[in-house]
Amino acid sequence: MKTQKDTATWRTRGYLRPEDVDLPSQEELAEGPVPIIECPQRIPCDPCGENCPAGAIKMNDINGIPEVDSRNCTGCSLCVAHCPGLAIFTIDCSPEKGCEITIPYEFDLPETGEEVEALNRKGEKITTSVVKSVKSKEDSAGDTSTVTIKIPEEHINEVRNIGRVK
Repeated sequence: MKTQKDTATWRTRGYLRPEDVDLPSQEELAEGPVPIIECPQRIPCDPCGENCPAGAIKMNDINGIPEVDSRNCTGCSLCVAHCPGLAIFTIDCSPEKGCEITIPYEFDLPETGEEVEALNRKGEKITTSVVKSVKSKEDSAGDTSTVTIKIPEEHINEVRNIGRVK
């Protein structure tokens, strides 16, 4: 089980850094989809664990940070759609797909196939990406729309949002 590191310093910076979060190992990534939990606050919340049909996300303390067992993750991304804090992402680097990241997205939705800017946690452009799939909140089991983009493997720990190409 992976747990998130202490994230108290995010308050002064305004965002989490990759080193503030337990990120998956190369071995975990090679095995299939992995949920990434980036909860910066310890508050009573558990929709990710409650809605995970595979039991990959557990809460030992309702006020704690969710714990992940990536071996159980199926990549359904229900945790992403149900997280009210927009703090969960799924990464899938299975060999047949290359690397894809599913992110929560609350703006005007892009189209599948659209080119977008892949952004880091500070909103800075990291690379250009292509939208692989879009699930609107109306078509989702959760309250948040999700967008899946294809990204180079070297950027999986950085990319956490998208920007529309102007």
